[in-house]
Formats: sequence, structure tokens, C-alpha cells
Amino acid sequence: MKKLISPRHVPTFSTPLHSNTGATTGWFRAIPWLMIFVLMMIGMVGVLSLYSAAHGAWRPWASMHAIRLGLGFTLMMVVAMIPIHFIRRYAILWWVLAIMLLAVLEVIGTGKGGVQRWVSIAGFNLQPSEPAKLAVIVMLAAYFHGLYPDMLRYIRTYIPAILIIMIPFTQVLLQPDLGTSLMLLLAASVVIFAAGIPRWMVMTVFGLVLAAIPIGWSMLYPYQKSRIMVFLNPDLDALGAGYQITQSKIALGSGGVVGKGYLQGSQSHLDFLPERQTDFIFTMIGEEFGFFGCIYVIGLYTALIFLLIRYSFAMKINFSRLLVIGVAAMISFYVTVNIAMVSGMLPVVGAPLPLISYGGTAMMTVFLGLGLVISAMLNEKDVHD
Repeated sequence: MKKLISPRHVPTFSTPLHSNTGATTGWFRAIPWLMIFVLMMIGMVGVLSLYSAAHGAWRPWASMHAIRLGLGFTLMMVVAMIPIHFIRRYAILWWVLAIMLLAVLEVIGTGKGGVQRWVSIAGFNLQPSEPAKLAVIVMLAAYFHGLYPDMLRYIRTYIPAILIIMIPFTQVLLQPDLGTSLMLLLAASVVIFAAGIPRWMVMTVFGLVLAAIPIGWSMLYPYQKSRIMVFLNPDLDALGAGYQITQSKIALGSGGVVGKGYLQGSQSHLDFLPERQTDFIFTMIGEEFGFFGCIYVIGLYTALIFLLIRYSFAMKINFSRLLVIGVAAMISFYVTVNIAMVSGMLPVVGAPLPLISYGGTAMMTVFLGLGLVISAMLNEKDVHD
């Protein structure tokens, strides 16, 4: 006697046997579209600001910045499709490659004023210290992912983490690039803190850092000491080392509440403001759009960082959580250091404003980091312990 087939098991032409529609829809919905929208708004501010910086011309900065933004968004989405467990598995490889690139600078590095910060590849200048920050974050996240919570109580647990940080930190510091090396150290410290380091260790490290300040001062280069002294007293060398910050304060103050108007910034357009297309672009925004323009830009960055922190809270896998927190910290320090620097609240260091300042390596590093964030959100369930 033949076994009857239940009607619900009979295939029909109206219901395909294998359909990926649900999976595709789920993947599409899982993409953080709000974060991407905020990124587009920040990038638009960058294009418009660089157009103004060139006195109302697309060349040489605005058009290239727009092209880089397009490439950056493409890179971000490509990286987002890479399974996050693949990133974790080969984290040490990314870290070693970053170390090797930093070592190559000692041989073929180029730069101004005797520094070696860039490698020229096929006509493009690559600054290895920027992706090195991200490589350290990924490596630390992978390292702490494999630890049991009880292991975090022991000092020996943090010896590998210190080596992961200090090797590239020392390489960047010797370029010399004090600003980038400190941002690398701070972003890495946030990852270690988020991993669950005991409070007594945090206080001990903080005390050691304070005690080491006199030693650190003696190891600074003369121009670095000059920047710090000018930061404490800008009038000390108003036409020399203090010229940039003096002009930056004048431009910011002259913008007032609503600014002088788009393309009407006198300090920047009359070339009183150096490096207005890179590190001091926030000053030009403040001059043209005033207090409200500054608040708008800060609000966009705040929204981006808030979204990243919110995403990290939703992560169930330790690697993904620490990775997202590290990327949020990296972007946060970019923004904080740049705005504090041009406002006279920190010494002048090389710190671009992400996605707004003209420059390729820092921008691609941010997009690469955000691509990893999206990958963690899309593929977190595939991470295997």
C-alpha cells in the first residue's frame, strides 16, 4: 500500500523549493543604514568645505575628496561582506603586516622636515601609522576574545597586550609622530579597559604615566617641546611656532554665532590660516558657519560615535564587541584631538578631522574600520570560539 503524501509536503510552482529571498531581505535590513546616512552627511560637509578652501573651485581638493569618499564607501561594503570570524582568525597577520609597513618607513619613507611618515606606492602616498591603529585594535580584540574572565585578574595576562601595543607605538613615535602614536595608545587602552581590566590596575597605570611625564619631556624633540610651550602661552612665538594656533583662534572667534557665510571666510581665503584643507579645516567651518556650524559638525560625529557604542552593546561575541568599541574610540580620538587642537585646548599635532580633512590614508582607515563594524553586525553569529 502506497504511503499517502500530505498536501503540505507537495511542491507547487507558486512556492519555490529553494528561496534566498528571506535571507537576502534579512541581510539588507541588518545593514546600519542610519550610520551610513550619517557618514554621507559628514562626507558632504568635507566636500563643501574643501570646495571653499580652494576659493570656490573643485580642484585640487574637493573633486579628489569626493572620489575618495566613493572609493571609501565601496571599500567599506566590500569589507562588510568578509565573515568576521575570518578577520579574527587572521588578526595576527594584519598586525604583523602593519609592523612590517612601519619598518619599511625606515628604509624608503618620505616626509617633510626630516620625518619619515609616508610610503610612495604607484604615485600614492600611504601613511602606515593610520592602518596600524586599526590593526592593533583588531589584534587586541582577538587576544581578549580567547581569554576566560578569571584570567583578567592576573598581571601576566596583559604582557602580550602590552607588546601588541608598544611595538607599533614605538615605531610611530620614532618617525617621529607624537600625535598619532598617542592616539594609537589611547584607542588601544580603551579596548583593554572594555575587556575588563581590574580597577586597581587602571589606577596603577595612571600613576605610572603621571610619574613618567618628566622622563617623557626629556625625550621629546625640540619642535615638540616648542609646541607644548606655545600651547601654554601662544604669545611666546606668535609669528613662529604659535602662528597656526593664533590664526586659528582668530578665525574661530571671527565666525561668531552664525558665521561670515559660505565662501566668505577672510582668514582662510586670504591665506592667513595654514593647512586649512587638512588639520585646520574645522577652523574654516567655524569661520564661515559660526557656532551653529561647529555644533552641527560635532553633532554628526556624536551621532556616529553614539551609534557605534549602541551597536557594541548589542554584540554577544566578545571579539565583535571589543572591535566595535575600538573603532568608536579611534574615531572619537580623531575628532576630539583635532577640534581641541584647533581651538587651543591641546598642543598642535597631526590629527585630521575624519572624512572632512583632505587626505586618503586616514579616510580609508576609518572606512575600513566601519566596514569591520558592519561585518560584525552581519556575521556575528558565525564567529566560532
